[in-house]
Amino acid sequence: MRTRRFVVAVLALVLSVSACTSEDGQEADPNLPKGADLLADAAAATNDITSTHFTLKVNGQIPGLSVQSAEGDLTAPAGKDGAARGQVRMTLLGRLIEGDFVLIDEKIYLKGPTGDFQKLDASLVTGVYDPAAILDPDRGIAHLLESFQDPKTVATEDIDGVSAYKIVGKVAKDVIAALVPGIESDVDATVWVREDGDHQPVKATAVLPSEGNPSVDVTLSKLNEPVEITAPN
Repeated sequence: MRTRRFVVAVLALVLSVSACTSEDGQEADPNLPKGADLLADAAAATNDITSTHFTLKVNGQIPGLSVQSAEGDLTAPAGKDGAARGQVRMTLLGRLIEGDFVLIDEKIYLKGPTGDFQKLDASLVTGVYDPAAILDPDRGIAHLLESFQDPKTVATEDIDGVSAYKIVGKVAKDVIAALVPGIESDVDATVWVREDGDHQPVKATAVLPSEGNPSVDVTLSKLNEPVEITAPN
């Protein structure tokens, strides 16, 4: 059930939110919904997502993080293993891998700029980066949302045409590392959730406390749109 357990995701939920200044200097806006309430709604909504288009982008150099970027579609149908497909740029077994992937039935298929897909055991890759983790309730976006420390709603912003609440806080290293393996410190985090409906998550950003302030962005779109993922011939 590795691929059924999510990316995906997001953060430990505090019991109350104050309007005091956050550690990055941003203040909660008292005219906006409380961050804890929004994140609770977003976590519940994430658990109902059965498919999504995702993008993951690493900005800067993060020691120990092998994946540089990824984009594609993933599914997590109820009662079944999930699947994912897309493009990835990552280091695997000391080599830079850039090309297409399909993750399904505990197998991963990789295809470089030339040649056909090659089938590998999924365990060779999912320990480095598992896109299906995004929708895993135990280690993905939902868990990230539930584990957010001291969340504060600071603004409303437009994210790729979606009006969203911006929430800032912190995430413990074990929570973020479950989503993006290789991160070895607590991070400052920002999450955007839709203003309308059940406040589905739109984007999450984690900033590491190291030289250059490298960051990781995860964006979700096209939620619950029909997606069919099959193994390459």
